[in-house]
Amino acid sequence: MKRIAAVAALVAFVPLAGAELYKYVDKNGRTVYADQPPAGIDSKVVKDANVSSAAPPKTALDKDKALEKGRKEAREKADKADKTAARDREQEQRCQQAKQNVQAYQEGGRMYKYNDKGEREFMGEEDIAAGLKKAQRDMDEACKKS
Repeated sequence: MKRIAAVAALVAFVPLAGAELYKYVDKNGRTVYADQPPAGIDSKVVKDANVSSAAPPKTALDKDKALEKGRKEAREKADKADKTAARDREQEQRCQQAKQNVQAYQEGGRMYKYNDKGEREFMGEEDIAAGLKKAQRDMDEACKKS
């Protein structure tokens, strides 16, 4: 019997839990809180029990989606960093090769090139000077910082 009375009391108070709470100042200057707005007096809604101020808790599915999104972003970031590092290594290798070519032309000595028949021909002074200019342009292009 007590249980039925307790359940009946809870059912009776359930509508009050969803009510709004109003705050106003009465004619005597006192602050009054009520569940119904007063007639003819400006009042503020203090609490709307129907609107939850806290965000609903995340479900396990939402948490899993957020974790997967974070993992995907981390993978993409790592892939981008790997590609950037590989591009930087290739650029450094091209720069080093271009510097070696310039150094070879500057040191002089007997240099050769291959002709159309695939035979080796020794280069003259003009060919060496032209090759040095081209090697310096290549080095400037390969070693410039972006």
